[in-house]
Amino acid sequence: MENTQQPSDSYVQSFARGLSVIRAFGPQRPQMTLSEVAAQCGLTRAGARRILLTLEHLGYVAVDGRQFSLTPRILELGYSYLSATPLWDLALPYMEEVAEATRESCSVSVLDGTDIVYILRLSMHKVMSINLAVGSRLPAWVTSMGRVLLAGLPAAEQDRVLAASDIRAHTAHTVTNLADLKRMLAQVRTDGYACVVQELEPGLQSVAVPIMDRTGRVIGAMNVSGHASRYSREAMLDAFLPPLRHAADQINQALRRR
Repeated sequence: MENTQQPSDSYVQSFARGLSVIRAFGPQRPQMTLSEVAAQCGLTRAGARRILLTLEHLGYVAVDGRQFSLTPRILELGYSYLSATPLWDLALPYMEEVAEATRESCSVSVLDGTDIVYILRLSMHKVMSINLAVGSRLPAWVTSMGRVLLAGLPAAEQDRVLAASDIRAHTAHTVTNLADLKRMLAQVRTDGYACVVQELEPGLQSVAVPIMDRTGRVIGAMNVSGHASRYSREAMLDAFLPPLRHAADQINQALRRR
């Protein structure tokens, strides 16, 4: 989601540029030259060089000849978030119970802008064309966990996120009408779960439930996903929803005790 706000006087541009350099690396660009980093980030070669050398000095970047790459130390940045998130250590034992009971993949995610971000995942079967792991992002409006998280937002915030989302058909089953989506989110809020069948990818279906803090605010979502060839929608709800709800109740109680 594009941020149209202008930076304030407290905005540190050099720090922002450093983060843009880190984000420029990825599966398609695990290694880059100085010129490639500068081009990817819209920086001058001199500016990119200063940032890369600073990151190298701090141990976050390695250089081999002309090629720069991130080091494992970069994981510390993500771990700082995960270790400070109550869900990270509380949810895993209950997720293991769900995965064992259903023999399917179980995940926990949080909302970030228009996306969900996976913070925990136990994978039993590969059901998507992409490999999902901690840190993976998917559009919230078309996923079961995303709809649970959107349903928990105040109406104005929900409208804002939907307006900023790239709503388009991913499969023949994708619901793209905004009024229909809002009705579905209202139903999710009433039912306490979301079920999405083959809207993001053919064959992929999942059911999700909310995770709430002590005030009742939805702070995360947990789902079980499987392939449509193994379950009908009704069979999936019968098999997945009870263990999911039980696990979410246990996590919610643990959060309230914190």
